[in-house]
Parts: sequence; C-alpha cells; structure tokens
Amino acid sequence: MQNLILASTSPYRRELLARLGIPFITANPETDETALPGEAPEALALRLSEAKARAVANTHPDALIIGSDQVATVNGKIYGKPGTHERAVEQLRELSGQTVNFFTGLCLYNARSGRTDVRGVPTLVTFRTLSDSEIENYLRREPAYNCAGSAKSEGLGIALLAAMHGDDPTALIGLPLIALCDMLRQQGTGIL
Repeated sequence: MQNLILASTSPYRRELLARLGIPFITANPETDETALPGEAPEALALRLSEAKARAVANTHPDALIIGSDQVATVNGKIYGKPGTHERAVEQLRELSGQTVNFFTGLCLYNARSGRTDVRGVPTLVTFRTLSDSEIENYLRREPAYNCAGSAKSEGLGIALLAAMHGDDPTALIGLPLIALCDMLRQQGTGIL
C-alpha cells in the first residue's frame, strides 16, 4: 500500500482521517491561500485542495496525498477564519439568519502515477437569528477563531444553527470522509 499523506496542519482534519483507522502522516503544504482575481469561492476551494496535495508531492513522490480546503460563502462573499474575537463577532452578526454554503474542496493526488481526483462537497448551513449576547457567550465558551464562519458545528456551535443540509456530515468539519473513502477505493486502497 502506498503511504497516505494528509497535506494539512488542521487538527480537525487529522482527527477525521484517524477515524478510518488507516495509517497516515501529515505534512504542511505551505500553500498561498489567496484567491485569484475574480475567482469564485467554489473554484478557490477546489484549486487550493489540489494545490495543497501537489505541494507536498516533492517530498513524498510515491504517496497518495490528500488535500482539502473549505470556504464559507453567502451571495459570493467569502467568510474565512476570523483570527480575532472582533472579526468573529462581526462574522456571526453577518451570518445571523443566513444560509451559508460551506463548500469543501477535496483532492486525492497519486504522486506515483500523477492521477488526480478533485471533488467539491457543499453543505448548506442555516444560522438562527442570533443576539449579540448569544454571539458573545458562544465565543467566550468556544473561541472558534480558526474556523471559517466562526462556528464549530461539532462543538457548541451547533447551538447557533437552525438547519444543515448536505450529503456528508464530515464535510462541514473540513474533510468529507464519504467522498474520500470512494476516492481511496478507486486508487486501490481499501478501508475495510
């Protein structure tokens, strides 16, 4: 079996991949995540997922490499990782009552053969109408400053939401395992 590399430093993606019980290592893809001029949010996520996978191929030329990237978008506006409390508050105020497309790009790159499989997995998330005190209370208890959209659905952030619609619940956390299992099977890597 080829070595499996997760081209990510995200602890959330690492935890998700570990659920499959197959050996893997992580590598920092060191990829510029700046959007290109006029690039649609979904195209950005797809491009970056592939760029991350290819970025670690030089040091792992015989591996299967997983790249993933997620954008949160409403009406074409991207909501990235806020980084600070103030920006998280601003994001949650803007997302209050909105339906957000958390679009996850996923790439499995076979560095040995050069074969690339890139897929996009959308998850539509509707935020409840949030009060300022709910936003502050949430961020004090779960400072989701490193999460697109400023909320962790796998944690207390679920209390901010009214509904979720998608084919894969793990896509919202950042690594769509249903699609990844299919991609791995197509590369000859069995999970079970």
